Amino acid sequence: MLNTSAHQKTPRTILVVEDEPDLATAIAQRITANGWTARVAGDGASAVRAASQIKPDLVIMDIMLPVMDGIEATKRIIAERPVPVLMLTARDSEADKVMGLSAGADDYMTKPFSPRELIARCEALLRRVERATLIAKNNENEKVLDFGSLVIDPRQRIVTQDGKQVHLTPTEFDLLATLARKPKSVFKREKLLEEVWDWPDASGTRTVDSHVKALRHKLGSDMIRTAHGVGYAFEPPEDGNAATSPIQQ
Repeated sequence: MLNTSAHQKTPRTILVVEDEPDLATAIAQRITANGWTARVAGDGASAVRAASQIKPDLVIMDIMLPVMDGIEATKRIIAERPVPVLMLTARDSEADKVMGLSAGADDYMTKPFSPRELIARCEALLRRVERATLIAKNNENEKVLDFGSLVIDPRQRIVTQDGKQVHLTPTEFDLLATLARKPKSVFKREKLLEEVWDWPDASGTRTVDSHVKALRHKLGSDMIRTAHGVGYAFEPPEDGNAATSPIQQ
């Protein structure tokens, strides 16, 4: 596995978007205790302005916010500048989670949550950003994954379907590319957590399920097959064959 521990020695700025003052303060204090810098915004509109000004390394975004909700705020922040977003939701509804992921969030947590897990999720998101950069540099010669109507460009991190670019979050792209490098091969959820999320345990298997649903929403329900009780496999479109240079898994 690539060594991505450098983020621990690099100053990081985390934007906390939360309208409950006590919770916002608690999150900010935990972030500061971890050696990062915390900035707080109490509503979606303020979050968009703050993100534009301070250019955070990561955003923790509550969904239910005054003035502008977290979904719209996330869309606007990412449209201006790609940044990993950890969404917070008070509801454990799969629809709410998929909505957040579809808006551009990379991960989500349901309230109430463990402060320790929150920091672990933030660390994992920051590691993934650094790992994606390293992978891009180490695999500059990797060819485009061409499946006819669906084309995945690992170097530029661009996906097109029927000639139109599909907006994917960094996590969604990594998940799709990981599956597509071995078409029709079933990946266990635990393996995907390790490869895509850089999580060493299986505590987030529902996160995999939610991201798959978000990908299906954007690309079509037939693109990723469920192997019940095991995991997922990429099913190439019937109109094209892969012309790829796969990376060894």
